[in-house]
Amino acid sequence: MPGEMTGAPRARHVSPNFITEIIDADLRDGRHATVRTRFPPEPNGYLHIGHAKSICLNFGLALDYGGECNLRFDDTNPETESVEYVDAIKRDVEWLGFRWARELYASDYFERLYACAVQLIRDGHAYVDSLSEDEIGRYRGTVAQPGTPSPYRDRSVEENLDLFARMRRGEFPNGAHVLRAKIDLASPNMKLRDPVLYRIVHARHYHTGNAWCLYPLYDFAHPLSDAFEGITHSLCTLEFENNRAIYDWLLERLRGTCGIPASPRPHQYEFARLTLDYTVLSKRKLIRLVEDGHVDGWDDPRMPTLSGLRRRGVSPEAIREFANRIGVARTNSRVDPGALEAAIRDDLNLRAPRVLAVLRPLAVTITNFPEGRVERLTAPYWPHDVPREGARPLPFARHLYIERDDFMEHPPRGFHRLTPGGRVRLRHAYVIRCDEIVRDAAGEIVELRCSYDPSTLGRAPDGGAVRGTIHWVAAAYAVPMTARLYDRLFSVADPERGDGDFTAHLNPASRTVVEGFVEPSVLDDAPDVRYQFERLGYFWRDPADSKPDRLVFNRIVTLRDSWAKMHRGG
Repeated sequence: MPGEMTGAPRARHVSPNFITEIIDADLRDGRHATVRTRFPPEPNGYLHIGHAKSICLNFGLALDYGGECNLRFDDTNPETESVEYVDAIKRDVEWLGFRWARELYASDYFERLYACAVQLIRDGHAYVDSLSEDEIGRYRGTVAQPGTPSPYRDRSVEENLDLFARMRRGEFPNGAHVLRAKIDLASPNMKLRDPVLYRIVHARHYHTGNAWCLYPLYDFAHPLSDAFEGITHSLCTLEFENNRAIYDWLLERLRGTCGIPASPRPHQYEFARLTLDYTVLSKRKLIRLVEDGHVDGWDDPRMPTLSGLRRRGVSPEAIREFANRIGVARTNSRVDPGALEAAIRDDLNLRAPRVLAVLRPLAVTITNFPEGRVERLTAPYWPHDVPREGARPLPFARHLYIERDDFMEHPPRGFHRLTPGGRVRLRHAYVIRCDEIVRDAAGEIVELRCSYDPSTLGRAPDGGAVRGTIHWVAAAYAVPMTARLYDRLFSVADPERGDGDFTAHLNPASRTVVEGFVEPSVLDDAPDVRYQFERLGYFWRDPADSKPDRLVFNRIVTLRDSWAKMHRGG
């Protein structure tokens, strides 16, 4: 079904913005009878969180207005594109929850695009230029100086048609000739100074094979593909704002010819791209992170790719909500990743059952609890403020593990966890008191010997409630696990700022691996369940590396924005 989206529906998929105002006016005034959008990625890399904003906008508008959205691969560069990227893009769009009306490829239009180029030559609007790439750049002039006409600009129509046909037949090497539009070399918009429309590339195309060695550039293929498909609102990010002049020029020159309708024609509108702090979204730089081994592939959970976010455990609903919260604006701005993390937490709060886990274990012996005895406590999965039901048995025994950070021998003021002679409540269980510290030969603390108050299950001890509650697991029933604690990939907000190497700002603590334990109830769950490890964060099993006999959990996000607190004011 065109525009279908999986998952729970919402009343409106895109919050009102300047684009919805344009669409409302177009429909009201009869300029368009329906809404057709497209998401046109180039298959030269994996989609990232910035693409998610465009996906949610284009598909969401089609859903909101009862129209349709195409998935069109802008595959006009054979040297960087592949089937691997096509398949990954389709998988990511589907995972995000959207279904396209039609799956299309710009390369399927190559014959039609070539015919359009021939028409421009015949009408005197395009010419074959034999200058080199560097010479073309110099002849264009500068912002302060107009361009100089190429010595080949006045070639006859017949000569241009002959050369262009021979370019197609493969008679010339790469760079020998290009096709340029004949527009205005004095235009203040540098994009209009006779832009290149076609270039020679002798390379096999993943979709068309060796059928072509002449390839259109984006500025030529994009507007004409929109026109072929009847796109009504062509939505681009702001870096394409100056390209709109070429878009309009081409459609005006070719309307009513080459199968391009005279009316209505598509119009391009630009919106602010997503720029996320502590992140790079440049495909070129993401490719470098992968190829240079700074990350473990495109789906590394530290990557901003949709495949990386998916492997980390982020849900598509959280990403769609994030895109809706940041909205659609006319001007670029930077977004703090805390906004994404907040959307992820809000989503997980309602979907993640609470369980107990210990990441850095410290042994505890309950000296007055009998050896060999086990007590099955009942522990709810959900706090009182989450309208969900469910509980599981939680074994309690003489030997436990607690979090090493929950004990301090010489605590600072305000520390409300376990201390020598101090008391603390074990979550869902009893109040215990630390009676003795056991050290190894090196003087390191290896065990705490504690006593418990059997009268404190579900009630305060005599003398008043204790101030601290900590998590724990019973040692004999604890399930060993590897926990991967992910943090931001870069240590500065804008790693691309300045002339230095952006990889110099990689965060050395972006991944910490620890060996811990989790309560046994998780063994009965499906592998894709997301949990809140109480007091530690939200986790799920790594879909690639976790096995039934070797659990590996990824931390999806912390319970609160500890990074903002750490860096506030500095």
